[in-house]
Amino acid sequence: MSAYEIIYHVVCQIPPGRVATYGQVAELANLPGQARLVGYALYRVAPEAEIPWHRVVNAKGEISQSPQRYGSDHLQRSLLEQEGIQFNAQGRVALQQYLWRFTELTVDTDTL
Repeated sequence: MSAYEIIYHVVCQIPPGRVATYGQVAELANLPGQARLVGYALYRVAPEAEIPWHRVVNAKGEISQSPQRYGSDHLQRSLLEQEGIQFNAQGRVALQQYLWRFTELTVDTDTL
């Protein structure tokens, strides 16, 4: 299984109404220190794919700006708000409230 496929598997575990950070996803995918790789993988998700890419935010709880994907930042915020996630005046998600606690998930990349 490729690194991207493992990342997508992890992202698909994030429940509605919760977010994870790029760094968290990297750790769960056994790719420590590879938060940017998670970003690259999610950038490549096709619009019709059933991967909840919108549930991944940066370590500050912000939507990472993506100038090459016009409108995707607004779409991400809209999708999160539809799941009940609120943003503060600075455009951040309260991670202490919405961060996914992933203790129940471990990804063994040798068996995927």
